[in-house]
Amino acid sequence: MAYLQEKSNDKLDIERDSSRNGSEKPPVVADVFEESPDNDFHYKTLSWQFVALLMIAEIVSNGMLSLPSSLAVVGIVPALILIIFLGVFGLFTAKLLVDFKLNHPNVHNMGDAGYILGGPVVREILGLGTIIFAICGTGSEILSGQQALSVLSNNGLCAMYLVLIFSAAVLVVALPRTLDRLSNLGLVSACFITLAGLLAMIAAGRNPVPGRVISATIQSNFFTAFLAITNPVFSYAGHFMFFILISEMRRPQDAMKAAWCLQGFATVFYCIFAIVIYVYVGNTVASPAFLSLPPVWAKITFGVALGNFLIAGGLYSHTAAKLVFVRFFRGTRHMYKHTVVGWSVWVVLCFLAVAIAFVMAIAVPVFSYLIGISAALFASWYTYGLAGFFWLHDAYHLEGGFPAWRRMKFQTTLAVLTIVAGAFICVAGTYVSIKLISDAYRDGLVGKPFTC
Repeated sequence: MAYLQEKSNDKLDIERDSSRNGSEKPPVVADVFEESPDNDFHYKTLSWQFVALLMIAEIVSNGMLSLPSSLAVVGIVPALILIIFLGVFGLFTAKLLVDFKLNHPNVHNMGDAGYILGGPVVREILGLGTIIFAICGTGSEILSGQQALSVLSNNGLCAMYLVLIFSAAVLVVALPRTLDRLSNLGLVSACFITLAGLLAMIAAGRNPVPGRVISATIQSNFFTAFLAITNPVFSYAGHFMFFILISEMRRPQDAMKAAWCLQGFATVFYCIFAIVIYVYVGNTVASPAFLSLPPVWAKITFGVALGNFLIAGGLYSHTAAKLVFVRFFRGTRHMYKHTVVGWSVWVVLCFLAVAIAFVMAIAVPVFSYLIGISAALFASWYTYGLAGFFWLHDAYHLEGGFPAWRRMKFQTTLAVLTIVAGAFICVAGTYVSIKLISDAYRDGLVGKPFTC
């Protein structure tokens, strides 16, 4: 294992050492995946269209369902401005991530990128953060699946058993070794969540809430307002997967097409869904929004969305397992051949990712709040703040050092502001999440572990 780690480190060391002189461009480094006709596994197979579908399947999932409740807290106008701004901002940071990946083809995940930025300590922090966030994402989808199954069964089975059943299904989805095996499921998943949203809007329109209150703007204190803001902020929290997805593209140069597709679809769909549900339900709209629909429609929408929750959960756990697997076996035959060691480690990693998410979902009463903390700590940086560091690093090392920053003042300012925005979201989001946990314990809203 030490040899595998050394080999992985050496590839990154070549790039880091060669880029210390800001006036010289580093030599071209090897791609993270080595393609050969003799390989049993071919990783670089994804088209940009299927990458976009996988992104939509993963991001436009739970995030969509919480947005109408944000309108109920701050009003239609501020919420829509925020959703659109974050969509544009997310597209900008996606561009910075894509450029960084194209400049450093050996980067497979945020941990690899962290090594280039700040050495082994930063790599371990960002790599571990990616795994934690992916496992929390898996847990979030598992809980959504359990909620959907509970609604469909009229709470006919203990929730803990439903979590176990759904977790087993998620594990099966996560097991394929390459993302092209999941790409068709990405199409299915994107269709499921889109159809579920359309059906929910139809249901809300046909069953408007009598006497509902609709507000253009609502005055709120900082805690309440930022709590509402976190919904749209973290509805775009999928950038942590960009490097992994781009690494398996046939043409990484097309990655921005996928980002445009993702951000364009997500922003438009988010706005339409949030407005329609809020207008017909009013300020009493629940989160997730499907719970505000009549019982029959709630079952229909949850039943359709169940497929998305399943596939998104599998994609999250696949991501956590893939990061560790590539870290162990990069450049070895276990990456590319059917070997007992390779398959054994892969299955164990997938099982551990889902198992940890399952245990946290049933054993940690405040797990839903911990998801918010993980999003605040990591998604704020992966989606926004780190993109600024990526641009500053490459501008310095590839464009001529400090003079490049002075020459490109506008881009430098945007990069710095992006870092500041990530830091603010991280600090404020963590504060809000911790306060929510404190309030939940104070009000007796926290349940017990391993209960139905």
